[in-house]
Amino acid sequence: MSGQPEAPGRPVELREMRWWDLDAVLELERELFPEDAWSPGMFWSELAHARGPLANRRYLVAESAGRILGYGGLAATCGTGDVQTIATARDQWGTGLGARLLTALLAAATDFECQEVLLEVRVDNTRAQRLYERFGFEPIGFRRGYYQPGNVDALVMRRPTQTSSEAPSVQGT
Repeated sequence: MSGQPEAPGRPVELREMRWWDLDAVLELERELFPEDAWSPGMFWSELAHARGPLANRRYLVAESAGRILGYGGLAATCGTGDVQTIATARDQWGTGLGARLLTALLAAATDFECQEVLLEVRVDNTRAQRLYERFGFEPIGFRRGYYQPGNVDALVMRRPTQTSSEAPSVQGT
């Protein structure tokens, strides 16, 4: 990762996360979540369920000029989607990339025929909470001490699935 913002006009592609992306994803994961970063095994386990006829996961990366700028993942089980992870490089905050990733994950929930989507977000991550609220997520509870080892509570949020025409516009965000 260069740590530099992408040059204006460079396209950012959202595509399926593959095993060869994991080094860059893990580097970004450790940078953004130093206390509670996912392990390589957690990502490998999720990706194992993302392909084939019984796939119930969708993992994406946002890439520009060979650099991973962000990633996100969704699990789907019994009509419920769960945003497992979503993150963007700090130099991408405020560019709308997080909204693009979330839009793609919500589309995946629709593809998986989910009636609702859940997620957990750190109670101290108000920036992410505002993004989720813009997309119609509402708080439904807390998970005490969910994020370890810091013992930080998670706010649980929920939204019913919508058609893509009902999703908020992400241009200019």
